[in-house]
Amino acid sequence: MTHLTRRAAYAALVIVSAAAPCGITFAQTPATPADPAAAFEKTEVMVPMRDGVKLHTTIYAPKNATGNLPILLTRTPYGIAAAGGSFATSYAELAEEGFIFAFQDIRGRFGSEGQFVMLRPPRDKRDTKAIDEGSDTYDTIEWMLKNVPRNNGRVGMLGVSYPGWLTVMAMLDPHPALKAVSPQASPASMFLGDDFHHNGAFRLSYGF
Repeated sequence: MTHLTRRAAYAALVIVSAAAPCGITFAQTPATPADPAAAFEKTEVMVPMRDGVKLHTTIYAPKNATGNLPILLTRTPYGIAAAGGSFATSYAELAEEGFIFAFQDIRGRFGSEGQFVMLRPPRDKRDTKAIDEGSDTYDTIEWMLKNVPRNNGRVGMLGVSYPGWLTVMAMLDPHPALKAVSPQASPASMFLGDDFHHNGAFRLSYGF
């Protein structure tokens, strides 16, 4: 670049810079997005079941809520350590609607006590000591109604895949406070066309 060209380029830069306040703007470093979970008060509890086993549960209550709110419960075998991150992804719209959110590790998984049984069958109701995913859900809802501040006595549930199946199990013998459910992609048949079995053929590698 010649000396004359450099002077011309510098002059052009000065002109552009001077013109910026008149309508030319420059990109700025974007601000760090706020953490949606920061709008909630998080509480970790061990909820007792009828047989004495305690289930690890996290409860997120909106900090600036006015009035009593319904509880939205999600039960999962996949762990709830990162549940707060869902307020920026899959629960982003729900987080703005005004719910108390509860997430629970099911029996025998992650922070919960007890023995995990894959797709635990429904209990024999003639056995007063029997438990299943439905009874664990019932006991959880009963505990939350009595111990979660500012709930309005109404509970909803949702889940996808295995959590969707857990939502279905909650409907077999539902707690009276369970008013709305949304089971999504629940495994309707583990024998035909699902992850573990395809037309009766067991996928050993998947099961392992």
